[in-house]
Amino acid sequence: MSKAEKKPATQPRKARRGNALSHRLTRLRTPGGGSQGATSRACEPDARNRNVALDCGWGRLLFTPSFDAYPDLLEALREEAPDTRDIAFHVGDPHVLLAQAPQEIFLDPSHTFRLDLSTYRAGGRRPKGVTFRRFSSESDAAGINAVYASCGMVQVREDFVTGERDNRPVTYFVAQDDLTGEIVGTVTGIDHHRLFDDPERGASLWCLAVHPQARQPGIGEGLVRILAEHFQARGLAYLDLSVLHDNDKAIGLYEKLGFRRVPLFAVKRKNAINEKFFAQPVEGYEALNPYARLIVDEALRRGIHVEVTDPEGGFFRLSHGGRSIHCRESLSDLTSSVAMSICDDKAVTRRFAEAAGLSVPEQLSADAPDADKQAFLEKHGKLVVKPARGEQGRGISVGISSMDALQAAIRQARQVCDRVLLEACFEGEDLRLVVIDYKLVAAAVRRPPRVVGDGRSPIRKLIEQQSRRRAAATGGESRIPVDAETKRCLAEQELDLDSVLEEGREITVRKAANLHTGGTIHDVTAQAHPDLVDAACRIAKAIKIPVVGIDFMVRDPAEPDYVFIEANERPGLANHEPQPTAESFIQLLFPGSRARERRNA
Repeated sequence: MSKAEKKPATQPRKARRGNALSHRLTRLRTPGGGSQGATSRACEPDARNRNVALDCGWGRLLFTPSFDAYPDLLEALREEAPDTRDIAFHVGDPHVLLAQAPQEIFLDPSHTFRLDLSTYRAGGRRPKGVTFRRFSSESDAAGINAVYASCGMVQVREDFVTGERDNRPVTYFVAQDDLTGEIVGTVTGIDHHRLFDDPERGASLWCLAVHPQARQPGIGEGLVRILAEHFQARGLAYLDLSVLHDNDKAIGLYEKLGFRRVPLFAVKRKNAINEKFFAQPVEGYEALNPYARLIVDEALRRGIHVEVTDPEGGFFRLSHGGRSIHCRESLSDLTSSVAMSICDDKAVTRRFAEAAGLSVPEQLSADAPDADKQAFLEKHGKLVVKPARGEQGRGISVGISSMDALQAAIRQARQVCDRVLLEACFEGEDLRLVVIDYKLVAAAVRRPPRVVGDGRSPIRKLIEQQSRRRAAATGGESRIPVDAETKRCLAEQELDLDSVLEEGREITVRKAANLHTGGTIHDVTAQAHPDLVDAACRIAKAIKIPVVGIDFMVRDPAEPDYVFIEANERPGLANHEPQPTAESFIQLLFPGSRARERRNA
């Protein structure tokens, strides 16, 4: 057969390849989503699947391609329920929709990214110690909400998620920690073809969330991959998602996985939940830390005027109904200078606690003779060394058991404060109780920072990775310092910074459980024993401080035994989701603001 005779047989194959490539490029350049009329005639849905608004528990997703016209979409947005967030997704011509109700709706500052499932290749290592699986039980629903709360996301009714288990268009995946059994991540996927007979056979990803205190890296990537593979197996064409324009970390992950930006948009209603995206920003807000922002957000939600007076220091002034209160995070004008000075000196705080009938640890000044310190150490076996004044865990050493280590810990503590205290070490967990207006609002166990080995990386690198995750999760407020205390803790385990942990092995790298030095916090409000709650409220009343964080050492938060450690006059309220710490704080400052909040909702 001649070359000329072979040519026709090969040309169609090239044409098909070219057509397939052209089709994929065209789909990325001109994705469905519509112009005026909300959907093109070529993508006109079946009459049974028009005007699709999918209830997701936190709000509804309105799929623009299923609407015949933008006026219909606008009317659907107006049906948004109180305290929820509806999203009109896949809007192709947002300027046309916005022009019809500029006072009611706004363009969400997010990008839409698309993954072409026809070219996606499964891969990537799944993190060890985590199981990825479908949602399956009521306890999973509670775990999903706990992750949402930790990420500052709108939560859903637990019964709603359970009721949606058999909703064929919706798929929930969770990531479960193999050691603790806790849900540490979640993602929701929606099959557009099953939902409204989408002729493009698309899908979308929603509510990707990873608990900021998850121990293992790569959970977010693992959830995205398992969802992509799930929809790829169904024969769907693409997976879309929406991400805030300035979320560089998430965008980097999506681009790494092959997502590409497409010209589709999301539109939302102007409501209290969305206010920060469309309202005039408060000057200095961006420079505030997460602890100040949480309170400012709650104040704005209630219609309280906010003036940031010193953003770097976390200072702001709240004004409402003729009342003006200056705050530094959770410290306000309502806390007297006397109460603050009592909390500032740990020796004084201990005396007040003892006078109020609380159980306190035996204490000795580091200025005592060496013989007294030696006897104190022998009596208790292990000691805690801490500066008499200081915060955020600086200069604290826990579990000191030898005179050499004791002297080194005293020197380290004196870098923070000249006066140093020695205390009997009480074995157990660090419990923080937040008391506002002399009532318990939140209780949480604080645990020291830990890292998990991967069989390749030295401990130094594992600490750096975990420290970056903690900093990202807390707005830069939590990092693991590599200092003498960290090295001492490793040495007690016959390790150093260059040791390589076997895969899956988990170790503690510091004994102090302070959040600012990389510790994690776990809500136990519902489990806190009444005796612990009573003791925390009694010391708050003894100091006469309306907002305070009381620290106990406990063997179990559900048992009555405890030892008082200290009182913090400026507790970090942002660490206690899902408990209503900011709401309780603002309610204390402005008791009449609740009615205004309800009217706004």
